[in-house]
Amino acid sequence: MSPSRRLSNDLATLWIEAPMVIAMRMQHMWMSALTGSVNAAELNRMVMEKLIAAGESAVAVNMALTQQSISTVTAIANGAAVSSHRAADTVARAAVKPYSKRVRANVTRLSKHKN
Repeated sequence: MSPSRRLSNDLATLWIEAPMVIAMRMQHMWMSALTGSVNAAELNRMVMEKLIAAGESAVAVNMALTQQSISTVTAIANGAAVSSHRAADTVARAAVKPYSKRVRANVTRLSKHKN
């Protein structure tokens, strides 16, 4: 699968599953509010997951940029063709991957959640 295809699949999956996670969490929060309880663990988890994913994304982007820079310099030194499109896809996919991973895990976890 080409880098563009993988990035497109990750973005499409994120686009479909992120609203599902939001809807499931809102439903669980609403049911908790009706019963008079607050699920503080889930609220903390929501915030922490976003912070951790943002940190992982920043590190992954920096690593991908460094790897692509090294590959580009090596290709130029060897007289090979340089594909900026492939490099951009690799960096974008590195940025999206931590979020996609968490959203997929949340869909699985929250769909099994019993209230």
